[in-house]
Amino acid sequence: MATEPAPVTRVLRQDEWDTWYDHLVRAFGGTVAPEERELDRSLTEFGRSLGVWDGDACVGSVGAFGFRLTVPGGSPVPAAGVTMVGVAATHRRRGVLTSLMRRQLDDVRSWGEPLALLTASEPAIYGRFGYGAATFQLDAGIDTTRVGLSVPPGADGVRLRYAAPAEVLDACEAVYARLVPARPGMLARQPGWERQALLDPESERDGASPSQCVVAERDGEVTGYARYRTKLGWGPGGHDGTVTLDDLAALDPATDAALWRFLFGIDLMTTLKVAARPVDDAWQYLVSDIRRCRPRVRDALYVRLVDVGAALAARTYQAPVDVVLEVEDAFCPWNAGRWRLSGDVKGAVCERTSDPAELVLSVRELGAAYLGGVPLAGLAAAGRVREVRRGALAEAAVGFGSAVAPWLPHGF
Repeated sequence: MATEPAPVTRVLRQDEWDTWYDHLVRAFGGTVAPEERELDRSLTEFGRSLGVWDGDACVGSVGAFGFRLTVPGGSPVPAAGVTMVGVAATHRRRGVLTSLMRRQLDDVRSWGEPLALLTASEPAIYGRFGYGAATFQLDAGIDTTRVGLSVPPGADGVRLRYAAPAEVLDACEAVYARLVPARPGMLARQPGWERQALLDPESERDGASPSQCVVAERDGEVTGYARYRTKLGWGPGGHDGTVTLDDLAALDPATDAALWRFLFGIDLMTTLKVAARPVDDAWQYLVSDIRRCRPRVRDALYVRLVDVGAALAARTYQAPVDVVLEVEDAFCPWNAGRWRLSGDVKGAVCERTSDPAELVLSVRELGAAYLGGVPLAGLAAAGRVREVRRGALAEAAVGFGSAVAPWLPHGF
């Protein structure tokens, strides 16, 4: 009896892209605007993308962008931005995803990139492949009719002006670039990615306005910007409009406050929707009533250490650390074993050792703690980190922390 040939995994060819992408759209159960489809094609890195083919049908996909991720200490570290992950419903539970993850992590290692990153449509999927939730994002729905804003000195000296988003894109990108080294989790913008900020398909506005932009200036220099949309609404009591913030960046507290004050005060608007902001975003400390802002926190960036030694040596530590980590990593066994990490604010070294373990944890927990936003002590309290040498946890927990919350500025 003849058997069906097994699906074949191979690097994506340019003439296969439409079929590959159509498979992905189907896997996510929706449609994509033509503008978004064109941008996704232009950003696809074909040599870093894989497809699984069953005859002429694409039944599995995964890609990887070549990013540079800011880590504690401000250094940009090469990282594979995992994307376009999908398995056809007809081929579930056949090991397709596991085989793609296995092949991709082997590839990432061969590229010399110590980290892999992703945002998870379903968080339960990726832990078994060693990814840990490393950054979180703040969402809010602010009742601007009942919440006041107290701004710091200097905000009145910030000049705001409207501008077409495309016309001030270069100035806004310059602001963004200056902020990247200051916060772990931020991505240095690679060529072409600036176009993501201008993506504005009418089909995805849900009745809101086209994207608007306000630029902040001090002494003739652009020091910040906000991109947003407005949607006018009317209720029994009159106007009931909504402002939806897409992006805001500022180089100093006065500029930041001036931009938030502007968003709070737009005529005919009663609600400000905020999404995907840093969990320590400054506006929270300016408002008169945080409860009426309805803040919510959710997971954002997942981090996977592909090369434990290189990854831990690439960041700095806010207090001296000298600890032997025993790392469990069944999926990437080259990481498993004991590593001595020694470092401080100036740099770090992480090398193989035969010394006794002082902390035991899996690579998933190491990924979660890597950017300084998830405390090792909290993971230990959950039973995810085991202290062998008394005192090792407290020392390492302080060192692994970050003065500012890590934050992923945009999806991929």
